[in-house]
Amino acid sequence: VRRPFYRHLYFQVLIAIALGAFIGHFWPTFGESLKPLGDAFIKLVKMIIAPVIFLTIVTGIAGMADIGRVGQVAAKAFAYFLTFSTLALIVGMIIGNVVQPGNGLNIDPATLDAGAVEKYSEQAHETTIVGFLTGIIPDTVVSAFSEGNILQVLFVSVLFGIALAMVGDVGKPVLTFLESVSHAFFKLVAILMKAAPIGAFGAFAFTIGKYGIGSIANLAALVATFYITAAVFVVGVLGLVAWANGFNILKLIRYLKEELLLVLGTSSSEAALPSLLNKMERAGASKSVVGLVVPTGYSFNLDGSMLYCTFGTMFIMQ
Repeated sequence: VRRPFYRHLYFQVLIAIALGAFIGHFWPTFGESLKPLGDAFIKLVKMIIAPVIFLTIVTGIAGMADIGRVGQVAAKAFAYFLTFSTLALIVGMIIGNVVQPGNGLNIDPATLDAGAVEKYSEQAHETTIVGFLTGIIPDTVVSAFSEGNILQVLFVSVLFGIALAMVGDVGKPVLTFLESVSHAFFKLVAILMKAAPIGAFGAFAFTIGKYGIGSIANLAALVATFYITAAVFVVGVLGLVAWANGFNILKLIRYLKEELLLVLGTSSSEAALPSLLNKMERAGASKSVVGLVVPTGYSFNLDGSMLYCTFGTMFIMQ
């Protein structure tokens, strides 16, 4: 039986975003006060991200007949991440040079507050490849979960999944237990997602209330250039990848519309991670591939961020 359209999460999130924008515009003070609604929803989601990733990866890897396949999947994923993240940077630079969204503002650099970015420049200088890689290893197994570091959770999960697979029949009771726990956690995800419209409403009302409706259109050239380029990249570049692998990118976007709207409404991609993992499995992807590729992609496959950082940097330069 098909559910009425108003019972679908994506429709409820859309209505919540529109209502949040309305409240924030006409009653900005009240809109700002709704910030805790968005923050609370993000915290609820972050609360379950670590265990969901752990359970998905461990049960996926431990259930694989061929452990060597884990390495193959990881190698393919990282090759893909590196290739297309680099391509996104190149596309961003080309479009940024052609469109030049920063030209015409005629801002005197001497009037800008250099101290406003001092903290970020210091962090950038302190970040090294070695420091980043060693940071993936948690101080303790528990700290990976308590700090909510996705890469550290991923690291622990992969190692534990491989160990559980290697012990053979002795580990079967543990695997059965973890699979049962994973079902309970995904049910918890479904329950928490019902609060997504409330979170999107609060987050959008706060944004419009604090920064004004003009914040959406203030940097129209930059925002429009970014979204058009992102659309071309997704439909064109990723569309070709999807076609080469036997599926349609537009159908995938429709399938993930609730998660995409959730990210738009809350300004947090983490909010969509638990349900994204669940949907990818339901779509037919194996649990081990989903568990490895999706959480890792959240840290290493940031095509949208590559485009945005390129545009932002060139916007300031221009």
